Amino acid sequence: MAFGPFNPSWNGMSELHTQVNDEPGVESDLIRETTRYTDHQSNETVAVVVAPDEPYTGDDAERVAQFVADGGTLVVLENFGTNGNQLLADVGAEARVDGELLRDHRSNYRGPSMPIATGVANHTYTADVEQLTLNYAASVESQTGTVLVETSDTAYRDLNRDGELNDDEEPGAYPVATVETVGAGQVITVGDPSIAINAMIDEPDNAAFLQAIYTDTDQVLIDLSHADDLPPLAGVALTLRETPLLQVLVGAIGIGLIAVGTRSRDWLRSVVIAVYSRERPGTSRAMSSDGTAVVGTRVPTLDDEQRAAILREQHPDWDEERISRIITALNHTGLEQEDNE
Repeated sequence: MAFGPFNPSWNGMSELHTQVNDEPGVESDLIRETTRYTDHQSNETVAVVVAPDEPYTGDDAERVAQFVADGGTLVVLENFGTNGNQLLADVGAEARVDGELLRDHRSNYRGPSMPIATGVANHTYTADVEQLTLNYAASVESQTGTVLVETSDTAYRDLNRDGELNDDEEPGAYPVATVETVGAGQVITVGDPSIAINAMIDEPDNAAFLQAIYTDTDQVLIDLSHADDLPPLAGVALTLRETPLLQVLVGAIGIGLIAVGTRSRDWLRSVVIAVYSRERPGTSRAMSSDGTAVVGTRVPTLDDEQRAAILREQHPDWDEERISRIITALNHTGLEQEDNE
């Protein structure tokens, strides 16, 4: 999944996920339902939404808006999609991403479609930032917000996507990251979601910019509620994390399976022991802690063919493959016991 926190490929965000987890004093949470916003204290939380695939509507939009109004920080990374802009409108932010591709033939990284944004404001979020390295970015339009980063003055919006600066395309410094106050919270808008992907996060100074946003907070929410479906295993892991009761159930099942496996091995062992002792007088016996007679440890001296003969006699309906599996299990149990002794 593009922008997925479990995706280690070039277009995933596994590196950002790791960096957030490694930040001292900061906890991260991957959420698939907007109801999870209410689980955290808004004024100590940063929520990150990256190029949502589906629009936030109804209760979902209202929950995010309430999160911002109560003091939360919302970071929206979007370039050409409309869902990010709709979310910005729903939460009461004034900034919008214009959806036009930015190019810069002079200040760029590996080509004009990867501008290097060198216009960095003096702000808390840019204290250790000298530039952002962009990849198919769009400019952010904002009348009242504070511009955090803008392109060099040789960038332009490639309106017809022909890769050339035409007469109707004006070069200039275009904002690519802004911040504004909304209610008791704030909204940060970035016109390039790719600064967070694995292929770009380590380019100057993308990681430093993102880190500055969450480093002084207690909680980072990576909002996956309106992203493409997660890979199956990642989805299962998230479901377990989000459902404490299910965690208990899965834990109980796991313990049960271990117990069943142990009892099964003990039962298989007892079958052979009982048959062997009944048909071969003189087998040593001892008393268990509950007072029942237990056959002495004579079984490990049986070879595989002797065990197979006993099992065939007791269970004529079992095929050879099943008998072989049981003998293997008995041998494994015997080895474990010898190791423990």
